[in-house]
Amino acid sequence: MLAATALLLGLIMLLHAKITDRWGLGSLVETFLPWFGLCVPVLLAGAVRRRSPAAGIALLLPVAVWLNLFGGLLSDKSHPVSDLTVASHNVGADNPDPARTARALAASGADVLALEEITLQDRGTYEKELARAYPHHTVQGTVGLWSKLPLSGTGPVDIKMDYGPLGDTKPVDVKMGYNRALRTTVATDQGPLAVYVAHLGSVRVFPRNGFWTGSRDRGAEALNEAVAAEPNERVVVLGDLNGTTDDRSFDGLTSQLESAQEKAGDGFGFSYPAAFPVVRIDQILVRGVETDSSWVLPATGSDHLPVAAGISW
Repeated sequence: MLAATALLLGLIMLLHAKITDRWGLGSLVETFLPWFGLCVPVLLAGAVRRRSPAAGIALLLPVAVWLNLFGGLLSDKSHPVSDLTVASHNVGADNPDPARTARALAASGADVLALEEITLQDRGTYEKELARAYPHHTVQGTVGLWSKLPLSGTGPVDIKMDYGPLGDTKPVDVKMGYNRALRTTVATDQGPLAVYVAHLGSVRVFPRNGFWTGSRDRGAEALNEAVAAEPNERVVVLGDLNGTTDDRSFDGLTSQLESAQEKAGDGFGFSYPAAFPVVRIDQILVRGVETDSSWVLPATGSDHLPVAAGISW
């Protein structure tokens, strides 16, 4: 029984992309895929207790698969020097102290700072507290970008929060009130850098419908199309994507962009929930630049942790 369970565990991790996504099962498995490794010591303890050589041998499969998938994240791949530091934070609509959060983010030293889930009542606070550190900024609905460098070509990105005939009837100014993505160009010494900020739709677990990801998946596809059409070869995507890069829903994006954390981070870089992070749903994805380092910033008043990365040309 233990040997069969070990083999099943290994096969689930090895063939996770083949798992049906009916009721969102495939996405749910891939969201928590790194945690499947915790089953190995449990099964190993059982194998030792029962003195089962077969179970011990069978455990080699899940161990090998897990190390192949995530072993590279266990070492520190960062480099101390970079040309530009970018950061992203879902500041939280229920943040009890947005001013304190803004000051902490400004003190992080980021050159380019993306914020998601900016409420109308807190927008002025963030603009006031970040003004000294960041002379350039834009807010498009509930997302914003603050920069030490000039911005141009700024505008919202439609990530299909409204779709179908009813969505098409809504006025543009109404949609802008809850817009959740933007695109701008940051003028760097090395040339223009296209930056996208996105807050994709939330996911939910329902007793009857399973893991619901419809809104997020539409947004991921729309963002993928926007990045694919981006003429600038240097691109950074910052934001709360409400999903991990292991999730099949992001295959389009990850085929064009690389994860800063996977390339130059130390560990998994979990960012949510802030009190006990178990997943990384806040992402920094890049194209056409080198990632030198990636890390998670200290907690603020949000239920997400901020993430940052150093990039170079």
